[in-house]
Amino acid sequence: MSRTYLDYNATAPLRPEAREALLAALDIGNPSSVHFEGRQARALVETARQYIAELVVAHPETVIFTSGGTEACNLALNLRQAPGGKIGRILVSAIEHSAVLEAAKQADLPIETLAVTGEGALDLAALEASLQEETPALVCVMLANNETGVVQPIAKIGAMVKAHGSLLFCDAVQAAGKTPINMIAMNIDALSVSGHKLGAPMGVGALVTRPSLVVPPQLIGGGQELGRRAGSENISGIAAFAAAARAAKEGLQAFQNLATQRDAMEAALLAAQPEVQILGRDAERLANTSCFALAGLSSEALVMGLDLDGLSVSAGSACSSGKVSRSHVLEAMGVAPHINKGVVRVSLGWQSRAEDTDKLVEAWVKLAARLDPKQRDTVTKAAE
Repeated sequence: MSRTYLDYNATAPLRPEAREALLAALDIGNPSSVHFEGRQARALVETARQYIAELVVAHPETVIFTSGGTEACNLALNLRQAPGGKIGRILVSAIEHSAVLEAAKQADLPIETLAVTGEGALDLAALEASLQEETPALVCVMLANNETGVVQPIAKIGAMVKAHGSLLFCDAVQAAGKTPINMIAMNIDALSVSGHKLGAPMGVGALVTRPSLVVPPQLIGGGQELGRRAGSENISGIAAFAAAARAAKEGLQAFQNLATQRDAMEAALLAAQPEVQILGRDAERLANTSCFALAGLSSEALVMGLDLDGLSVSAGSACSSGKVSRSHVLEAMGVAPHINKGVVRVSLGWQSRAEDTDKLVEAWVKLAARLDPKQRDTVTKAAE
């Protein structure tokens, strides 16, 4: 059976450019060495730093290579000095990834959770109210949600945070390479990126900061990454990361065209089953992401059933050890439990074709039809 991959938000298939760069870098030396092979490796790393900086419009010297998005997020949660003084608290949106939420808990600072609207956008009034307190804060707001694809008004948020003298950390793991990012224009102080979301292999990422921002290291040892992250660099991974970032940047316009395919899929789902709820539909979303649900269905059964039909989708975040559980993101949006239980996320990418989503609609409709409509009505009324 041929497979149809519709889970790019979990990880993107390896791009041919990344594969080629990875293989070519396997024979390169240690970038900390001063001989020819070492200089060759150093040149590769610095060129890669340039490509990552271009992807998010930042200064190359502020790119810190890490083992992935999670380490980058953890590194950002160590930031303690804001323009307005020492950071004394952390503000996190209710829909942040666990890499941010769990790292915040370990920061030994007061944490305040910022509410979101029913469409999954940050409540700007709640942020403004929290920023009235004089104590500088580390404000953590992701650029695009991994489950719903909802894009936050980061430029507005960045201006608000800057005016307060606080710091803005933006988890851009899901957004990088999918929507234009300009750290300078958006007033982002620190931003995380992950290679495998772009089509590079797993195990490489970066934290990018504004110039002069002090980043306390978590890993202590050598002086790599200007003393901000010790350990010999993952040369082959970094080379592949840079190649994927460059390809993603060049393909940004083509990526936006995926919205047409996604919208056609959603329209077909609604035509077949009008009770389907498209979560975050009225908000700005990534062009490739659709999160939808139907009361009375089971996410776990749907994901397994679609898998048996040769379709790879998810029920939300792919960072829960393979578990299918209720989403904290959808709970924060006020999605009712009986809807939350039946969520499916479809995410498209650089290899996706129209026939892929056509196949998804056909398979999902057949699975949904196995549930007796009377039973679904009973479930909905009971929840109400």
